[in-house]
Amino acid sequence: MEILIYRKELELDVINMILTIQQIEFGLPVTIADQPDLKAVATVYQKGKGNFWVAVDNNKVIGTVALIDIGNRQVALRKMFVEQHYRGKVFGVAQQLMDTIIDWCRQQGIDEIYLGTIDVMEAAKRFYLKNGFEEVNKELLPKAFPLMKVDNKFFKREIQ
Repeated sequence: MEILIYRKELELDVINMILTIQQIEFGLPVTIADQPDLKAVATVYQKGKGNFWVAVDNNKVIGTVALIDIGNRQVALRKMFVEQHYRGKVFGVAQQLMDTIIDWCRQQGIDEIYLGTIDVMEAAKRFYLKNGFEEVNKELLPKAFPLMKVDNKFFKREIQ
C-alpha cells in the first residue's frame, strides 16, 4: 500500500470508491453532481496549502483524504474515505492517511484543521477523537470553512 498525491488519471477510481461508500454502504442520497470538487481536484484542493492524497494497493484506490486551504493558517479536512475491506488496524490505511496530512500541515505551517461529518459515521468520529480532534459547535467554525449541507458534527485539531 502506498499514499500518492492525487493525479488526474486516478479520478474515475476515486469517484467510484467514494460514491460506493456514500451511496451503497451509508445509503446517502449523494451523487457526483453534488460533488463537483471530485472532477476539479487540482483547482479545489491542490492550491495554496491544500492537497489531495490517494491510498493505493496493487493499483486499486482504497482510500482518500484532502485538505482545502481556507486561509489564516487553517485547513478543512475533506474526502476522508477508506474502502470497507481496508478499514481498521490490520491495514492501518486511515491512520496512514491521517499521519500524511498531519505531517503536511506541520511542513506547511498550518495551525488548525477543521472538519465536518455526519452523526451516522460513528467509527469516523471515534477515529477523529483518537487522533486529537475535539468536537466543536458549528458556530465556532472559521467563516471560510466550506460547509456541506449533510454535515452535522464538526471537529477541530490544533497542530503543534
